[in-house]
Amino acid sequence: MEFPFYRSISKENPYRICFVCLGNICRSPTAEGIFQHKVKERGLGSYFYVDSAGTGAYHVGEKANATSRSVAESHGVPLLSRARQFDSDDFNEFDLILAMDASNYANIMALKSGTTTAQVEMMRRFDLQGTGEDVPDPYYGGLNGFEDVFSILERSSEELLHQLTPHILTE
Repeated sequence: MEFPFYRSISKENPYRICFVCLGNICRSPTAEGIFQHKVKERGLGSYFYVDSAGTGAYHVGEKANATSRSVAESHGVPLLSRARQFDSDDFNEFDLILAMDASNYANIMALKSGTTTAQVEMMRRFDLQGTGEDVPDPYYGGLNGFEDVFSILERSSEELLHQLTPHILTE
């Protein structure tokens, strides 16, 4: 299902995306890294601002989980961000906020007040193999859990970029 994007994307007005999970050390930094990698591969890096955050403050300032980094790097994707906590100001900073699961979606929406143009959606809305489902937390799932999450996020990011690309105004 096509997602309703409400504006054009340009270098002067890049599309701002924030990926959100609980601690910002596994799923959301992986999604951030994958999406950044995809836009850079296509020469579209200046059309997007990409970030990630956690609804909890458990790991603020930390690098992504070592296994997340290792799995991503095995696919050629560096994870360079540091964990930060999502806050209500993010509704004014981003066009699209993507929650990794229903619990984090609820936590994000609980912070929303007033009017905002930010759209909040589930990440797997863009996964053609699991639309609407949660991105599972790989933290306790061993290496296979991290590989599965990488695959889910790679598919979802590819479809997200596919749907955003027609809105890019190139010179």
